[in-house]
Amino acid sequence: MLNATLIALRTTIVTLVLTGLAYPLVMTGLSQALFSDRANGSLAKDERGQIVGSSLIGQNFAQPTYFWPRPSAAGDKGYDPTSSGGSNFGVTSQKLHDRITTDLARLTEANPDARGPVPIELVTASASGLDPHLSPAAALWQVARVARARGVAPERVRQVVEAEVEGRELGFFGEPRVNVLALNLALDRRFGRPDIRAQQ
Repeated sequence: MLNATLIALRTTIVTLVLTGLAYPLVMTGLSQALFSDRANGSLAKDERGQIVGSSLIGQNFAQPTYFWPRPSAAGDKGYDPTSSGGSNFGVTSQKLHDRITTDLARLTEANPDARGPVPIELVTASASGLDPHLSPAAALWQVARVARARGVAPERVRQVVEAEVEGRELGFFGEPRVNVLALNLALDRRFGRPDIRAQQ
């Protein structure tokens, strides 16, 4: 009995050391050495070097001088990284219908010079509620509003969008996309940071 207990104890200790200490330390060390930025949350910094968010987590931009993300159902006010999730409203939901109708009216009013209909992703939330990306088409649809609010030519804003388009992963996974936070930071680097207080 004592011999079996000692074997079990040794096995437990070895397993704890290997899986509870050695493996996590090795994986942490490798991730820090090989892709430190991703291992630390893909944090994004502004032109002053201050952390302003993560490129992996969508956040709200409501000022007309910035590109707006997809709607979010994460948390009470949306964009809550501690409460990721969708609204679970079905296609027959009156609440979903009312929200989309309101969003369509708001987007159209804010961007009267836009060409074509409002892209669908600007009125539909992602499953996580925290999708940080838009399609290039959804970003380009907002160019007229952003250009007008910043007082620059639309073509210059379009160039910033096109420069921020990310291709497919490994050339064939997924679709081309634009990270909204990276795009807005690129706008500030190119045209300067607008006075947020003047927009409120």
